Amino acid sequence: MMNYSDALPAPPQSSGPGWHGTTILAVRKGGTTVIAGDGQVSMGPTIVKGAARKVRTLAGGRVVAGFAGATADAFTLLERLEAKLEQYPDQLARACVDLAKDWRTDRYLRRLEAMLLVADKTSIFTVTGVGDVLEPEHGVAAVGSGGNFALSAARALIENTDLDAEAIARKAMAIAAEVCVYTNGNLTVERLE
Repeated sequence: MMNYSDALPAPPQSSGPGWHGTTILAVRKGGTTVIAGDGQVSMGPTIVKGAARKVRTLAGGRVVAGFAGATADAFTLLERLEAKLEQYPDQLARACVDLAKDWRTDRYLRRLEAMLLVADKTSIFTVTGVGDVLEPEHGVAAVGSGGNFALSAARALIENTDLDAEAIARKAMAIAAEVCVYTNGNLTVERLE
């Protein structure tokens, strides 16, 4: 009898201990931008923390960022982003592009495993280690294990309800928590008017 798993490629090996569990969602509607993040951190099938804070304010409260991935890596990137924001005040796009360029070309930064969602009053950007700086359509972006669930729910809500940005983010995150085993309902929400 043939074992079908032998025909499948081996899963990618991670240098980390198998930590999972982040859903970060950004919603912009009606002049308000919100980033929400759940609090769950899992190691394999075990929840090791339920109240992690993965959303932060930067640049004196003018920018909000959420992260998915390795926590120490994300904090390193957030510190670098904060320095870029000091270098380019009120130029979020330029700061994100400069960070992505450094992240892609710097030997040390290239090994960092995280993704960022960054927003100010007018823009949302997804920043990745492969050099991507993406501005989403429809005012909604998401990253992390439950990101696609939250994104889908938020897209449906933003186009078909009169809910404000924060209500959409909270409801979409609740839906993601019901579907994704790596997402919980313990939210951190930061809002920019």
